[in-house]
Amino acid sequence: MDFLTISTVVLYLMVVVWLAYKGYKGTRSAADYLVAGRNTHPAIMALSYGATFISTSAIVGFGGVAANFGMSLLWLSFLNIFVGIFLAFVVFGGRTRRMGHHLGAHTFPEFIAKRYNSRFIHVFAALIIFIFMPLYAMAVLRGGAEFIATTFDIPIQVSLLIFALVVVAYVIPSGIKGVLFTDALQGAIMAVGMIFLFVWTYWNLGGIISAHTQLTEMKTLVPASLQAIGHQGWTSMPKFGWAPAGADVAAAHQYDLWWIVVSTIVMGVGIGVLAQPQLIVRFMTVKSQQDLNRAVVSGGVFIYLMVGVAFTVGALSNVYFFKHERIVGKIVSEQVLMDPGASGNDPLKPVP
Repeated sequence: MDFLTISTVVLYLMVVVWLAYKGYKGTRSAADYLVAGRNTHPAIMALSYGATFISTSAIVGFGGVAANFGMSLLWLSFLNIFVGIFLAFVVFGGRTRRMGHHLGAHTFPEFIAKRYNSRFIHVFAALIIFIFMPLYAMAVLRGGAEFIATTFDIPIQVSLLIFALVVVAYVIPSGIKGVLFTDALQGAIMAVGMIFLFVWTYWNLGGIISAHTQLTEMKTLVPASLQAIGHQGWTSMPKFGWAPAGADVAAAHQYDLWWIVVSTIVMGVGIGVLAQPQLIVRFMTVKSQQDLNRAVVSGGVFIYLMVGVAFTVGALSNVYFFKHERIVGKIVSEQVLMDPGASGNDPLKPVP
C-alpha cells in the first residue's frame, strides 16, 4: 500500500471525525438528533439527499446496464432530476416539511402516524423500515466492504467490520447532523470523481463528437440476443411497439427491450424515489420552502453528475473496450464439455 493511499484515507477519516464531532456538539435535543433542528443549510441538505439517493447500484449497477442497453437510460437521469429533485423538493418536500413541523414529527413513521392519528400505522411503518431497511443497508455495506477489501488487500470480514465501525462512530453520537455533514462530504468527493471520469472518458475517446460517432457506428456489433428484443444501437432508443395477436415468437419479443427500459427501469426507478423514507425525512431538516427551492439547483446538478455521467460513460465504455481490449482465443469445439475433476481445481479434461 503506497504512502499516498494511506495519507488520503487518514485525511478522510480525520475529516469524518471532525464532522461527527461538529454534529455532536450541535446536538442538544431530540429535534437536533433526528431532524437537525430543522435549520440545515439547503446545499448540505441537497448533497446529503443526493448522496443517500445515489448508491453503488446507481453508479456501478446501472452504469453496467447502460453499457448493455445504451444511452436510452439517460431518460432515467431526466426523471431522477425532474421527479426525484424538482417535484420532490418543490411539491412534496414543502408539504412534508410544513406538516412535519406542525405535527412535531421527527421520523417518517411518526409523521404518517400523527397525520392519520393511527397507532397501527406508526407500528406498521416502523416494522416495515426495521425489517427491510437492513437488507438495503447490508447490500450497501457489502459493496463498500468489497471495495475496501480489494483496495487494501485485507479480508472481507475485516473490511466490513472497519466500515461498520466508522459508520457507527459518526451516526450514533451525532445523529442526523453527523449524517448530513458526512453525506455532504461524500457527495462532494463523488462529484469530483464523476467530473474526472466524464472528462477523462471523452478525452480518451477523442472528444464528444468523436466518441458519440464511434458509438453510433458500432450498432452493427450489438449482440444478436439484444437485437432480437429491439436493441437498435447504443445511441438509439429500443424499438417501440407491440406485436399483434397471434404473432410468432420473434415478432412477440422484438419490442421487449423498450418496455424493459421505459416501464421497468426509467419509470420504476425514476418515480419510485418518492417512496424512500430515508429521503423524505431530509425535507424536515430545512427551515422553509425557500430553502427547499434553493436546494433544487445544487441537488439537480449533483444528480446529473452522478447518474448522467454514469449512464453516458457506461454506454461509451463499449467504444473504449472495443478500441483497447482484445479477447484472443480459438474455438476448439462448440460441443465439448470440460471436467474440472472432483476437487473443482484439477486440470480441465474433455468429458467423453
